[in-house]
Amino acid sequence: MKTLWLATALFGQGGPAESGPTGETVQKFESTLAELVRLAQDARADSAALPDLLKFVAVECLGPILINLLIAGVIFLIGRWVARAVTRIVAGIARQAKLDETLVKFLENIVYVVLMIVVITAALDRVGVPTTSFAAILAAAGFAIGFALQGSLGNFAAGVMLIVFKPFKVGDFVEAGGSSGVVEEVHIFNTLMRTGDNIQIIVPNGSITSGTITNFSAKATRRIDLVIGCGYDDDLKAVKQFLQAVLEADERVLQDPEPVVAVSELGDSSINFVVRPWVNSADYWATRCDLLETIKLGFDERGFSIPYPQRDVHVLNDAA
Repeated sequence: MKTLWLATALFGQGGPAESGPTGETVQKFESTLAELVRLAQDARADSAALPDLLKFVAVECLGPILINLLIAGVIFLIGRWVARAVTRIVAGIARQAKLDETLVKFLENIVYVVLMIVVITAALDRVGVPTTSFAAILAAAGFAIGFALQGSLGNFAAGVMLIVFKPFKVGDFVEAGGSSGVVEEVHIFNTLMRTGDNIQIIVPNGSITSGTITNFSAKATRRIDLVIGCGYDDDLKAVKQFLQAVLEADERVLQDPEPVVAVSELGDSSINFVVRPWVNSADYWATRCDLLETIKLGFDERGFSIPYPQRDVHVLNDAA
């Protein structure tokens, strides 16, 4: 193996990387080695032959090695420059496609590493290092690492999907991966969310893409769904007019789509109204809470009842 490597380093690769030096290259190496041994013996016998030995070593032995090392260095330097240029081009195309900056940076790193592996392999191949076994070792190591990190790789793939398809963005209130909160950051492997009581939740991206994603901030408007009950003894029309007046008085309630106030059910204990106003998504919770408070206070002022669940019990006494 050392003989083949020296032959390649001295005289270059005579065939494909898989086949190693050709017979002609090995033969030339053997003849050079024989001549080197002969000159060394002559120099040992007569010191006057020493300059011939040194000249032969410089021209026939060190020269080819230095030339191959120089070519390998040129391959590495030019290859690194090309890798950086290609990486910049890929990053520019990705940014023009308006991909997320996190994904752009990741693509930059991946492209640069892959190209540098090719460049280093080409440089090593020039100086005679057997790159076939090197590539096999890399492939085996990549398989082992991939198998050990298959969960992380799944999260990575899910992170790429989230960044590319953008089912939500930073600042949206979502329910995903068994958690709900405001999205703060979307990383390659996980997503950071903040709950209403300011607790940070780190959710693996795989859990998010494998389930249902509910984005409460995706649309500009939302409908508030309230069910308001009144007693059977209350004036039905007066209750309806009051509920309509409450919606008209709140400036946050949108008129398009038109809010709905309608009897939805004659229940066991109450007559139930559905109250469905539309508001901007940012005003949803504040408006909902204010409407409930205003309706309750208005019911108290007007004498409308909100009955508790109740049953009429009839007791029959049989004569003895």
